[in-house]
Parts: sequence; C-alpha cells; structure tokens
Amino acid sequence: MRLNKFLSAAGVCARRKADELIKSGSVTVNGKIAGLATVVNENKDEVAVDGKTISLPLSFVYLKLNKPKGYACTNSDERGRKTIFDLVDLPQRLFSIGRLDYDTEGLILLTNDGDFAYRVSHPSWEVEKEYIVKIKGEIKESELAVLRNGVVIDGERLPKAKVKFLEYKNDVTRLSVVIHEGLNHQVRKMFEAIGKDIKLLKRVRIGGVSLGGLKRGEYRQLKPQEMALLEGK
Repeated sequence: MRLNKFLSAAGVCARRKADELIKSGSVTVNGKIAGLATVVNENKDEVAVDGKTISLPLSFVYLKLNKPKGYACTNSDERGRKTIFDLVDLPQRLFSIGRLDYDTEGLILLTNDGDFAYRVSHPSWEVEKEYIVKIKGEIKESELAVLRNGVVIDGERLPKAKVKFLEYKNDVTRLSVVIHEGLNHQVRKMFEAIGKDIKLLKRVRIGGVSLGGLKRGEYRQLKPQEMALLEGK
C-alpha cells in the first residue's frame, strides 16, 4: 500500500495532506524517514508520525450527526468550546468529513475511514451540499440571480449556487441553497455580499443522504443504501 494511502486510511489526514506530511520528514517506516514513493506492508511495517505509531483501524465507522449550533467541528478546541465529538459515545477515534461553522447546524458525516472521507469530500466528485437559509426581510429576484451566478468578493467570483425561494413569512425569507465546492464560510459570504443577515443556516443534505428525522445532537450509523449513494454506486 502506498504510504499516503495508508496515512489516509488510518485517519491521519487526506492523501494530499499526507504527501505534505511525508515531504516534511515527519513520517518514518521502521524507524527510517520515508519518501513519497514508499510502499508499506500494513501487516508488518511500523509507521509513525512525529514518533507516534500509526495503525489501521480494526473496523470502520460511518455516522451521520445532526450538529447543533454552538459546537466546534474539531477533536479538541483550543478555546475550550464544546465539540461535536462530545456528542458521540464510541471508542473509535473519529474525524468529520468537512466542517460546519460554529454557528451553523445540521448534517455532518463522521468516520475513521480516510479513503471514504477523501471520496466524499474531494471537489472532483462534485457532491452536492444543501442548506436551508433563513434571512431577515424579503429578497429580490435580482439578488437571487446574483447568488445563482456567483457573487464577487474582492475581485474574485465565488462558485455558482442553486438557490430556490421557499417561503416568506413574518418578515423572514426561507431559501434552499445547493453548492458543490464547500469553500470556507461560502454560504455566509454569499449573503453578506448582497447585504443580507442570516438568521439560520442549516445543512440538510450531503449528496443523496439527508438529515432525515435526526434531532439536534443525535447520530446514527449510515445505512448501506446511504453509503452507496455517497460512493456513487
């Protein structure tokens, strides 16, 4: 197995980051600094990152979680805030596939399978992510057109988005926003660019997997059919 694939499968990081880690000299195989072309025998070789031995998990876990607002998507938060892993009572060390902002709620996927995470999150797979957005006040058709074509921030155009008007009630507009890229704070930046204040941002779907009936803070194993949808089978 190629070393970068091993590191990804072990949940250390994505393959691209694994290459950077290997180049930095932080990875050793059987006590020797490894190179990008290193191939490892996962049953015999000892792989370490910064002196810490890394091994493949004995079993893989695939979860979907309804992240509440006010939780960080990290294993350990330097500011001492609650994290999504405080909600999960499992012995395996998991990581999230992508992130949601601290103030954003909704669907997030957790796993210890680096290869699976890579397939779901890599832009080349163009996995759709759908959000429900609530903003104060009404929105004009011309503003919707700007969002759909990609807003321009500091001379750079953000990727196009599918934006659908759902409802206007009690001076609040509810919209569905579908994106592929998932750039940092992309949805929030889109609405800030047209001067709209987001009251609620909730992710409800990743690819063919929806939030379903999960309550805030709840999680469950992904079903085989959901796994198939995410892997494009």
